[in-house]
Amino acid sequence: MLTVLLILFPFISALIVFFTKGRLARNLALTFSVFEFIIALVAFVLFTHNPNLSILCFNHTWVQSLGISFSVSINGLSLLMILLTTFLVPLIILSSFNNLQELSSKFYGLILLMQMALVGVFAANDGFLFYVFWELALIPIYFICMLWGGENRAKITFKFFIYTLFGSLFMLVGLIYLYNHSGINGLKSWAIQDLYQAGRALNLDQQSAVFWLIFIAFAIKMPIFPFHTWQPNTYVNAPTQGTMLLAGIMLKMGTFGVIKWLLPIVPLALDKWGSTAIALSVIGIVYASCIAIAQKDFKRLIAYSSIAHVGLISAGILSANQQGVQGAIMQMLAHGVNVVGLFFIADILLRHTGTNEINKLGGIRNINPNFAVLFLIILLGSVALPLTNGFVGEFLLINGVYQFSPIAAAFAGLTVILGAVYMLRSYQQIMLGENKDSSFGVLASSEKLILVIICIVIIGLGVYPKPLNDIAEQASKDILINIK
Repeated sequence: MLTVLLILFPFISALIVFFTKGRLARNLALTFSVFEFIIALVAFVLFTHNPNLSILCFNHTWVQSLGISFSVSINGLSLLMILLTTFLVPLIILSSFNNLQELSSKFYGLILLMQMALVGVFAANDGFLFYVFWELALIPIYFICMLWGGENRAKITFKFFIYTLFGSLFMLVGLIYLYNHSGINGLKSWAIQDLYQAGRALNLDQQSAVFWLIFIAFAIKMPIFPFHTWQPNTYVNAPTQGTMLLAGIMLKMGTFGVIKWLLPIVPLALDKWGSTAIALSVIGIVYASCIAIAQKDFKRLIAYSSIAHVGLISAGILSANQQGVQGAIMQMLAHGVNVVGLFFIADILLRHTGTNEINKLGGIRNINPNFAVLFLIILLGSVALPLTNGFVGEFLLINGVYQFSPIAAAFAGLTVILGAVYMLRSYQQIMLGENKDSSFGVLASSEKLILVIICIVIIGLGVYPKPLNDIAEQASKDILINIK
């Protein structure tokens, strides 16, 4: 029942927030999101003591004639993704407190609704339920981007919506195909284990079709090359909180889906097509990194860097070995925290100086040295400096890709070098040198709090990653057992 509570609580909270006004709405949203994180921490403690507790599982027949169940549970992989979601949402809500315009209760209600859908995606053990939550997550972020986005939001948000909806339909076709091949004695089922068995019973050609149908949906959501074209403009034009939701959490739906729903279903197709998918991921790493180097807008630079990081995560997952999958899980956590920090820094720069153009910024360290230190810590986590959270996952990922192909690992490893180039160079131009804009003032208390919390997590998980890494290690082993 605890898993159900994690899904229902943000839904009920959203309904309450919708019917409040002014600052009360944002304060309630923040309070509710903190309580949700506390519930997730309780689940974490219970799971570490006994992963098989019945309170962490719930299974109730929904539509018996179609084999659909409301089946949710918490395992190692879903627990880490739920922890990431419930940790970031309060920070995302808090980041809106210094907006020049007071945001409406609808804005905060939509964020909580999206949190509900995201937790549902990570907890679902029924294929139909997974698809329902997958689609539900798209609706709140669509309205957040459409109502509070930039000048070109209508066209850009529509493209994002069509892209993701189009990919979701491919996934639905693949899941329906598996469903029609599932069950015993004519009793079909959407249960994840039944879909696993149905997929493994297919021949190579059938598995190949299912692989690409489902992979395309996940590849668009991540996104990886060449399904990435919706991402940069959407990230730049979305409101900062929308961008944080998209980059910090929502793209993890794609990587999570590949691990939990794709790899164990089509092992034969993975052997045949895995190298092709890895090649696309590696191309995306190099391509996005090179584009990031040429960017003049800091927010767009972060958007392209996200494509590069996710490309490495995808390559590690598709390598289908323990180091690759374990590293992917750890890097999903690190990337979520780091990218939210970077987009928040871009938001601070925009609000304090009126621009995100790198060439128009400079010398901010001379005005606010504390901000310069916090910015540097988050940046170093993003470039995977040892003793930061980004190093653990990236080291395991490159190791996993190397086991699959040394050549692929050599190109994938370029993300370390190229990432350092565009990140450190942008920091140098923005923070060092002569003052180009003396309007950058003192950070607000909420801004300092968010940056300090993120920096503590970056250093804490870099110095002592063991609690989460142990869970990621066991989760990767469980997935690989299903593949074999």
